[in-house]
Amino acid sequence: MTSRADVPAVKAALRSQAVETPSWAYGNSGTRFKVFAQPGVPRTPREKLDDAARVHEHTGAAPSVALHIPWDRVDDYAALAAYAAGLGLRLGAINSNVFQDDDYRLGSVCHPDARVRRKALDHLLECVDIMDATGSRDLKLWFSDGTNYPGQDDVRARQDRLAEALAAVYERLGEGQRMLLEYKFFEPAFYTTDVPDWGTAYAHCLKLGERAQVVVDTGHHAPGTNIEFIVALLLREGRLGGFDFNSRFYADDDLMVGAADPFQLFRIMYEVVRGGGLDGGVAFMLDQCHNVEPKIPAIIRSVMNVQEATAKALLVDREALSAAQEAGDVLAANAVLMDAYDTDVRPLLAELREEAGLDPDPVAAYHRSGWARKITDERVGGTQAGWGA
Repeated sequence: MTSRADVPAVKAALRSQAVETPSWAYGNSGTRFKVFAQPGVPRTPREKLDDAARVHEHTGAAPSVALHIPWDRVDDYAALAAYAAGLGLRLGAINSNVFQDDDYRLGSVCHPDARVRRKALDHLLECVDIMDATGSRDLKLWFSDGTNYPGQDDVRARQDRLAEALAAVYERLGEGQRMLLEYKFFEPAFYTTDVPDWGTAYAHCLKLGERAQVVVDTGHHAPGTNIEFIVALLLREGRLGGFDFNSRFYADDDLMVGAADPFQLFRIMYEVVRGGGLDGGVAFMLDQCHNVEPKIPAIIRSVMNVQEATAKALLVDREALSAAQEAGDVLAANAVLMDAYDTDVRPLLAELREEAGLDPDPVAAYHRSGWARKITDERVGGTQAGWGA
């Protein structure tokens, strides 16, 4: 394990890490079978920001909120950004939505009908306009486009359509703005998916330019996929734009990050640390579906889980690991990693929070704050936010 003398450096790295929370995680969400409503759920984008401010208040590590358009559509995005700033937050990635309109039954930017493709492209360009108004750096693109049956459409032609749309959006990006392309190997398309893996996303990004980056959603992989290898490779190539952190047992379960396999999260974060991914270029975003658990405490837990995995990754004795690897000592190298993973970093993080003037236990602090009772009492009437709203 890293010596005590290195702890100040570990703390400094942890202080610089920020985890972006998703606006939609504060609303009602669930599985394809059922969305369970909860009391106190936000009804407007501003109320979502109010909840996000509580997460940042107690963790000190969640200063930005990703928006989803049209779920978070407002008349004045600059005013929404100003409202966020008043809460000590900023607006983060703008997430496009080209999968919840009947026109997109056969795809969006890959659709065989030029009219539908134009409609989808117009939405993506609108999202860049929103970035201009909010000061957001990242445009996040995920496409449900694909086919269900062999012969349904021309697979190569769909890639041509995708490339054409991405190029148009890339050309529209302003200075300092990035395009983050997400992939998913299946669902809702079951025969072919137009952006099914990191290689497809990477290939398109390479042709676009340096401001086109790949997003790794930790729930978007087949069982047994070595996600940390993907992370290491994309970092090596300078193309890892960000994460959508969550956990999976079977498919895209969208559980709290680190819930299913905390060791995997540690391995991923080690490669992030190893590859210099804590320098601010990688966006650490959550993408979770809180179906049965309370919204805000679950998000706080996820932020803490990312922090714990990062702290353990920072505690890896890199010199000892390199020495064991160069000597071909398999067991010793593995033991170095396991020593760091087995370290209880909760006291370190509690100390870090106290030094920042925060409660060492963010979840307990939230429960004592009375915020849950307040929003349950006050948010009565109106339409609760959720998938599609």
